[in-house]
Amino acid sequence: MMFSTRAEYGVRVMVHLADHGDEGPVALGSIAEAEGLPLAYLEHLARRLREAELVMSRRGARGGYALARPAASITMAEVVSALEGRIAPIECITAGADADAEPICAREVATERACPTKLLWTRVQGAIVGTLEDVKLSELVQPGRPGAVNAQRKKAAVA
Repeated sequence: MMFSTRAEYGVRVMVHLADHGDEGPVALGSIAEAEGLPLAYLEHLARRLREAELVMSRRGARGGYALARPAASITMAEVVSALEGRIAPIECITAGADADAEPICAREVATERACPTKLLWTRVQGAIVGTLEDVKLSELVQPGRPGAVNAQRKKAAVA
C-alpha cells in the first residue's frame, strides 16, 4: 500500500511543528522552505489538519500554525486519517457501521458470496492502522534536528 504525498508531507509538517513548538506559531512559508515543500500544497494540508483539530492557526504578523495539543497525544493514525481519509489496503474493504464492527467487503455484498481474500486484507488493514495508532508524533522528533533540543528537554522534564 502506498500513501500519497498528502500523508508524507503532512507528517513532515507535524514533525516540524513538534520540533519548533516552543517557538510559538510557525509560518507555513518557513516550513515550506525548511522542508523543501511547495507552499500552496502545505496550505491545503494545513486546512485539513486544522479541521481535524490537530493544529491551530493564528493570524497576523506573529501568526502561523502550532500543534493543537501535545505531540505525545497525537497518533500517526489521526494525522494520516485527517489527510488521506479512511485507511484501507484495497478498494473493496470498507469500515463497518462503528469502529469495532468487522470490515465489510463490497464484493461479498454484490455477489452474496464469501470473499476468499477478505481475511488477508482485513489483517493488512489492521496491521497498518495498529502501527499508525502505536506511533506518537513525539516519537518522530529526533535529536539533532532544529528545535529538537527544546522538545527533548520538555520530554525529560515530564519524566
